[in-house]
Amino acid sequence: MDTVMEAELSKTHQLGGSLPPTPPESTLADGDSSSDTTQEFPLPPPSTEPTEVLTVDLKTPDAHVPRDARLIRLTGVHPFNVEAPLSALFNEGFLTSPELFYVRNHGAVPEVKDEECLDWEFSVEGLVEKPLKITLRDLLKEYNAITVPITLVCAGNRRKEQNQVRKTKGFSWGPAGVSTALWTGIALGEVIKRANPHRRARYVCMEGADKLPNGYYGTSVKMNWAMDPNRGMMLAWKMNGEMLRPDHGKPLRVVIPGQIGGRSVKWLKKLIITEGPSDNWYHIYDNRVLPTMISPEESANRPDIWEDERYAIYDLNTNSAIAYPAHDEQLSVACAPSNYRVKGYAYGGGGRRITRVEVSLDKGKSWQLANIDYAEDKYRDATEQDLYGGRLDMSWRESCFCWCFWELDIPVDELKVAKDILVRAMDESMNLQPRDMYWSVLGMMNNPWYRVVVTFENDIIRFEHPTQPALMPGGWMERVKKMGGNLTNGFWGERKEGEEAELVPETVAEIKMTKDDVKREISIDELRKQPSAAPWFVVGGEVYDGTKFLDGHPGGAQSIISAACLDSTDEFMAIHSETAKAMMPEYHIGSLDEASRKVLSEGEEHADPNAAPRDTFLNSRIWTKATLHTKQTISWDCRVFTFKLEHDDQTLGLPTGQHLMMRLRDPVTREAIIRSYTPISETSKKGYLDVLIKVYHDTKERKGGKMTKAMDALPIGHAIDFKGPIGKFEYLENGWCTINSHKRHVKRFFMICGGSGVTPIFQVYRAILQDKQDTTSVVVLNGNRLAEDILCKEDLDHFAKESSERCKLLYTLTQPTDEWTGLKGRIGAQLLQEHVPLQEDAMVLVCGPEALEKAVCAALNAQGWDDKDLLFF
Repeated sequence: MDTVMEAELSKTHQLGGSLPPTPPESTLADGDSSSDTTQEFPLPPPSTEPTEVLTVDLKTPDAHVPRDARLIRLTGVHPFNVEAPLSALFNEGFLTSPELFYVRNHGAVPEVKDEECLDWEFSVEGLVEKPLKITLRDLLKEYNAITVPITLVCAGNRRKEQNQVRKTKGFSWGPAGVSTALWTGIALGEVIKRANPHRRARYVCMEGADKLPNGYYGTSVKMNWAMDPNRGMMLAWKMNGEMLRPDHGKPLRVVIPGQIGGRSVKWLKKLIITEGPSDNWYHIYDNRVLPTMISPEESANRPDIWEDERYAIYDLNTNSAIAYPAHDEQLSVACAPSNYRVKGYAYGGGGRRITRVEVSLDKGKSWQLANIDYAEDKYRDATEQDLYGGRLDMSWRESCFCWCFWELDIPVDELKVAKDILVRAMDESMNLQPRDMYWSVLGMMNNPWYRVVVTFENDIIRFEHPTQPALMPGGWMERVKKMGGNLTNGFWGERKEGEEAELVPETVAEIKMTKDDVKREISIDELRKQPSAAPWFVVGGEVYDGTKFLDGHPGGAQSIISAACLDSTDEFMAIHSETAKAMMPEYHIGSLDEASRKVLSEGEEHADPNAAPRDTFLNSRIWTKATLHTKQTISWDCRVFTFKLEHDDQTLGLPTGQHLMMRLRDPVTREAIIRSYTPISETSKKGYLDVLIKVYHDTKERKGGKMTKAMDALPIGHAIDFKGPIGKFEYLENGWCTINSHKRHVKRFFMICGGSGVTPIFQVYRAILQDKQDTTSVVVLNGNRLAEDILCKEDLDHFAKESSERCKLLYTLTQPTDEWTGLKGRIGAQLLQEHVPLQEDAMVLVCGPEALEKAVCAALNAQGWDDKDLLFF
């Protein structure tokens, strides 16, 4: 039996869209075979599985995943979040081919080879009497498979409309974040039942294999839902009769009908039975509709809001959209038939049937009923039979888990005088789409009436949808907003009869980073021909010449040179202050043309996977991944993260006194989180990299650090990006150093630091003192709150003791205990006057909180120190 199943599973990959003209012969309950082979329910549309990896994916972690080029990318090149063009999706009909099915990936797609699928294993654990470990082979052998049609919908479907009103924390889905397939698998409740849950078990937590910045993706549903056959929850390994493709969870995923797509965990690895809902980061900070009055700024400081389970979303809400007329479709009245057929889709949530779809041509004053096609009912009416290796048996199920298509013939004469076409749907619980938008921080569950604007001029009727997905321009919402209309005025931002247009209230302007009189258009060829001595870089499609700022850049000239000819938007926006942004017009020289923007947006540079292993890890122009190997807790808020480099003999390649950049991405907004750090490991260490990080947790007074909290949540084995080196200072040897490539000799270094600012100081301190031939002297003034806050103290003390004749190490505390015998108080003018006297051939290195650096600068300037002798890391 097992051999048969293995053969059957292996054949699914060959099925593609080549389906038999009729279904397999049905077997009736009494054992007689039915001779009627007429197919009365939809089979999947023709499907051609992509075999080539797209060029834009070759330089990403998804270089193993072939994809369809028609899909619209919503979050740049990577991770892969896409929807199909609405017309292409609708034209496929009730079932969607896997290549056009929408995709929501939070990170890289796990690579699972065909021969590994049957041995894919997941666990059932937690509050169960019999914890289980089950392979896909076990599921095929030990459980009865079913095949059912189910529609999946991203909770962000139609979010672009919310982003037009006010930017949410989510990326811009159009109305095609919805797709339907035939899923083959087993009922989720059957597996859980075998593990025998405890009486107090209330939730089923699910976890996938996709490693993300804040752990593995996971979420939960209520236990009684999972055990209810009417809820239809299942573990699936086939989609439209073929093996799951990588983007859709190959080889095994959860499918939760009637609920948001975020509950249908892909690449399933764990089912954890618990008493409460999931504590997974993605369950708490994703897939929620916060109260509309909560702003993005307020939500960042309200962890209690995110943890309130009342705001978690499960069941889909009632929604509909117009597919035809398509956006920008034009209809010639002279050539048109008397009627135009308006068409679209609708869906409900929680298994509730859509009972009516209504269309209005007079802004909702009157409505017409559309005709609805319930294709799902055709499966319900079909005889019990085998379909793609699972039993099709839906006659007993009343729940509706699929979208329906609707249509209405409208006289063209009526369209000529209409200003818009509105559609709304209602389900069997009388849940009706609202007229107006409910805006929320994450931009989820957007479902106001769908509105297509109609204009008639010179015998042509033109149709305009609300928005276009991603960064694609177009749509009446964008047009109205650009004209100053208030999209929240209750009249779709347009002028009411007899009234002046209501303008959007004045908002705080973003910092302008361009120069008004610069009209130059720059091509990608011109950009790339620039010599390194004249480094041009791109932020937001605008081109800047960094030549004038090479000497003045706090990160050193190399930071600008490394960005030459590249799109540096992520790094610039993540790292630079408002002050830095305000300086940008001075360096603005032009704008990339549209074609060049497209070329540049196709992806950042990546290392050639076929190239020989590099001797050094860091590259100033390419982000390179290293894997978290260990995480050591130093104190309640400090950790040492050890990362494994690409190979055991590889060195970091970081000059003494310089830093590297580390990059994570916010899993919800995909915003790059980039920070500079200085490792504490020896620069000559091979194969590994150690980074000491102070974690800034949330408190009642302030929101914690984005990067440090994300780092603290990293699971072992997760890879993050590194780039470098950066920095204007480099220590060479025996007092010689360079500042922006200018060589200088220093006889004494005064090193002033506070808190985690000790790490760049320590790097230079160690290099000087461990070299017994180096005659340079060092004075260190290290300020902290408590003695426990002093980082690297053991190593600092060791080097000071070994080189006492040329090292003076001083600690000062602002909240010392009675036992403390060292200095007391903040690092200010008095301590600096005493311990950092003005000297020739000396230099001061400073690193710490902004307040410390400002106080030190003011005090030393007052003492007579020249700015050229002060270096702030």
